[in-house]
Amino acid sequence: MAPIIHLVRHAQGYHNLNEENQLIQDPLLTPLGEAQCDELCKRFGEHDKITHLVASPMRRTLYTCLRSFAPAAQSGKKVIALPDAQEVSINPCDIGSEPDTLKGEFGDRVDFGLVQPGWNDKSEGSKYFPDPTKLAARSRDVRLWLRELVKGAGEDAQVVLVTHGGILHFLTEDWDGFAPSKGTGWQNTELRSYEFEDPEGKDPNASLRETKPSWRRRRGSEIPLSRAEQIQLQQAYHERVREEHREVLATLANRAGTQ
Repeated sequence: MAPIIHLVRHAQGYHNLNEENQLIQDPLLTPLGEAQCDELCKRFGEHDKITHLVASPMRRTLYTCLRSFAPAAQSGKKVIALPDAQEVSINPCDIGSEPDTLKGEFGDRVDFGLVQPGWNDKSEGSKYFPDPTKLAARSRDVRLWLRELVKGAGEDAQVVLVTHGGILHFLTEDWDGFAPSKGTGWQNTELRSYEFEDPEGKDPNASLRETKPSWRRRRGSEIPLSRAEQIQLQQAYHERVREEHREVLATLANRAGTQ
């Protein structure tokens, strides 16, 4: 069988409760979020087949990965923290903690080798500023990195990547179900499984496609969106990103003016 990439959106964090909580930097999971992780752990039936655990270096994604895929983590597999998989926005809730802070909190359960100082810089000139072109480019980098990761593990590789609702649309190049009010079409702890479109590994974009069992589990016999429909939704997403950027800057400016 071809390598499988299981993509997961993190469990509920405190920033998901209301808009005000989006001003919390790098928030933790809520009690409901922890319960969502436990439920995902119970319903996922292939813990023994996982070859790699990967997550965005945000606290909520790391804890979701460790708790939802506890059997793999407890077997000795470290979670690889991947900065390019961080969320899209410049909201404080989407700004990560400093590397030393994360290392002190998670210890040797997580491999922070890729998390360098500046990974949480989302200023306009940085790689992680939420410009649609930059978001598409780093999502491609994630796919290429994942493809290299599975090359060394063989055809039976199964990788879990726990990340965020916004960047998941760029990673999958799929905007089906995108809800502007939520900024994503993915639910908390939703898991979808993918394989690389090009089994030879020569596709420069390293595009993914959802596996048939994963699609049937979610959508039954529905027909996927056309390319034109995908582009239309993608444009709506890009406008949402730009609008959110303007709103966040205004909020932070007002907050600074009242202090």
